[in-house]
Amino acid sequence: MCGYIVVIDDIWDVVTWGVIKRAFPVTSSGSIIITTTRKNDVAESCRSSFGGSIYVIRPLNTVCSRQLFHRRLFESKEDCPSHLEGISCQILEKCAGLPLAIIAISGLLANVNKERTADIWNEVKDSIGRALERNPTIEVMINILSLSYFDLPPHLKTCLLYLGIFPEDSVIEKMTLICKWIAEGFIHKEGRCTTYDLGEICINELVNRSLIQVVHTGLFGEVKSFRVHDIILDFIISKSIEENFVTLIGVPNITVGTQFKVRRLSLQLGNQGNSIIPAHMVLSHVRSLKVFVQSFEISSLDEFMRLRVLDFEGCSKLENHHLSNIGRLFQLRCLILRKTEITELPEEIGHLRCLEMLDIRDTKVRKLPAAIFNLGKLVHLLMSEFAKIPDGIAKMQALEALGCVAVSEQTFNLLQELGQLKNLRQLILRFDNPYDRHIRVQKVCMEAMASSLQHLSSQNLRSLLINGDGERYMQSSPLSIQSLEVHASLVPQFPNLLGSLVNIQRLCLNLKGVGQDDINIFGALPALVHLILGSTVNGYPKYCRRLSEDSTIIISGDVGFPCLRNFCFDAFRYPLHLMFEVGSMPKLDRLTMGFLFLTYDFDMEDGVFDFGIENLPKLMTLTCKIAVRLDDSIPTFEQAKAAAERTARAHPNNPTLSCDILNI
Repeated sequence: MCGYIVVIDDIWDVVTWGVIKRAFPVTSSGSIIITTTRKNDVAESCRSSFGGSIYVIRPLNTVCSRQLFHRRLFESKEDCPSHLEGISCQILEKCAGLPLAIIAISGLLANVNKERTADIWNEVKDSIGRALERNPTIEVMINILSLSYFDLPPHLKTCLLYLGIFPEDSVIEKMTLICKWIAEGFIHKEGRCTTYDLGEICINELVNRSLIQVVHTGLFGEVKSFRVHDIILDFIISKSIEENFVTLIGVPNITVGTQFKVRRLSLQLGNQGNSIIPAHMVLSHVRSLKVFVQSFEISSLDEFMRLRVLDFEGCSKLENHHLSNIGRLFQLRCLILRKTEITELPEEIGHLRCLEMLDIRDTKVRKLPAAIFNLGKLVHLLMSEFAKIPDGIAKMQALEALGCVAVSEQTFNLLQELGQLKNLRQLILRFDNPYDRHIRVQKVCMEAMASSLQHLSSQNLRSLLINGDGERYMQSSPLSIQSLEVHASLVPQFPNLLGSLVNIQRLCLNLKGVGQDDINIFGALPALVHLILGSTVNGYPKYCRRLSEDSTIIISGDVGFPCLRNFCFDAFRYPLHLMFEVGSMPKLDRLTMGFLFLTYDFDMEDGVFDFGIENLPKLMTLTCKIAVRLDDSIPTFEQAKAAAERTARAHPNNPTLSCDILNI
């Protein structure tokens, strides 16, 4: 039978692929099927159907972007004129290597600026992220974006349009955005999932559709923040203005309309000056107010009687008096004061009976008012590290996320009450050494904290993050925990406590040492997907020594790890004392290892990177963190990197390799 090559372009959903694939035989030697899609789940479905592989098309590099840009603008092979070189680089930076954006913008320049004058190029550069007009030269790009937009379900369209309130290049925190969506009523509870869980699903779907770009991820690979590409933001703003969804003030090339009813208001300009709300605007219908400027003029919060979201994050000139009359915003659900100069919250904040999120991180608030406990619907309470909470938190039974709680700053009663928060799902604790407190008082308070953790761990607590020496206060196995992080603490025997964690999926510990028994305990955890272990003692070891054969830790199929996909082990020792045998970690696709190299007593050819990664059948990404002496770092690092590259090339999957240098 003759082989064939079939290309199927732009598949939009898994169901469609399920129908298409039936037309092909399960096995067909010598034949090739190529599919393209914008969605990660479709790509994975296509790959798994015939045992293929996924090729992620990366943005064009600088050289290729310039070639594509110039090919459209300059018919001959002449170089870009010197007076346009700087501007063209800035334009290409905004296009971020996206071929469609480069073609569209270069086509626009070719049509409007045949004389190639710098002023017109500057105008185009400034308008790339702000003015997607119905220009025929970029109609193709608009049509493609429209196709992606209209394919969204209604609730995702609304969530996407909300991103129009952010300026260009903004890094958007996932958690606060989801809380805003919930406050606006875009997401509704379904089944057993919380509204926040559904918000995370929405974020992942927008990432999957390539409509937003991930900027930061957490230790376990989860999305923490993202941004919207200028071209896509342009499209979102044009749609938002059409539907009077968002009103932007102080944005270049955006004219404030004459509409009287404003639903969502975004005050921008950065540090360039004041942002003044036009007098003709009727603000009584505003549901969201986001202030990006340092200096602003709002006569009174009384004008925003229907406000649900109030976000002052980053407004360094916001002071206590600006919050006067905030208690009259009876419909307010989300209040963000992060990174402001606020020193205290007014007592009238207790009047905000609908408030669901309060964010006062990175402020100067050191004590919460007692009125805070009137907020019976508060779900997320995010505080600075050393804020003191008055007694009475047990009244806040709606709380699902709380942090950061500085344990040494709290009273015995408060620490006891924490254990009564039956709906608490996420908790961040900080343990410090309270030198100024009597040792007996300290001991009693820590016992109260241990008791509360025991109660919470048997209820709904899903995520626990501990900063400082706090693991000793976990007296029993936290059966409900799915994510556990312990930082800035060296844990000696903690693994023994974790053996019965049947639900744990994400685990991060800093251990004094790792032995075979510890690995066996971790390997027996049935649901563990992410494991991050550190084994440094007081930082990096001061000298490098060879470990004996009986120090090697063997990871084999018998050890377990049935679900593990991400393993990070910061050993910083030489040679590495882990060995992966055949059948070990059958699903692992991402491995991060730490190494320590000094400029003496080692040989890169003696198998320093020979730790058996060829026995990890699913490995796709290998990261090596290489710690070297500061005075001799570059030669040592290059040698270590070359050795790591040889190891990666020997793996059948040819995993992607990245090497990070750490100077000591």
